[in-house]
Amino acid sequence: QLQLVESGGGLVQPGGSLRLSCAASGFTLDYYHIGWYRQAPGREREGVACISNDNARPDYKDSVQDRFTIARDNAKNMVYLQMNSLKPEESAVYYCAADPNTYCSRKPAYWGQGTQVTVQG
Repeated sequence: QLQLVESGGGLVQPGGSLRLSCAASGFTLDYYHIGWYRQAPGREREGVACISNDNARPDYKDSVQDRFTIARDNAKNMVYLQMNSLKPEESAVYYCAADPNTYCSRKPAYWGQGTQVTVQG
C-alpha cells in the first residue's frame, strides 16, 4: 500500500527552525515529483515547495524562498523540508505529497496525513 508519513512538526518560537521529514512506503519515490503543502485553519491549502523526480532545481513559494529548503534522498525513500526563520503566520498542518506525472501539482495523487507546525513565542 502506497503511504507517505510526515514527522518533525512541533512547537517552535518565531525565528526558530524545524526539519520536516516524509517517509514513503509501498512505492519508490524516484519516479515521483514531490511537494510540501500547508493548510492553516480557515485558509486554503497552499504549495510551499516542490522538487522534481530528476532532482532538478526546486521551486518555492515566494514568501519562503531563502528560508525553506526541500530535499530528497531517493536511496532512503525520504523527502525533507528544512524551515528556518519561521513566522507565526506559518503555523499550519504541513503535508507532503507525490505525483507521478505533474510537477508542483495542485492536486497530487498521494498525500501524507500531515504534521502540525506551531510558531509562537
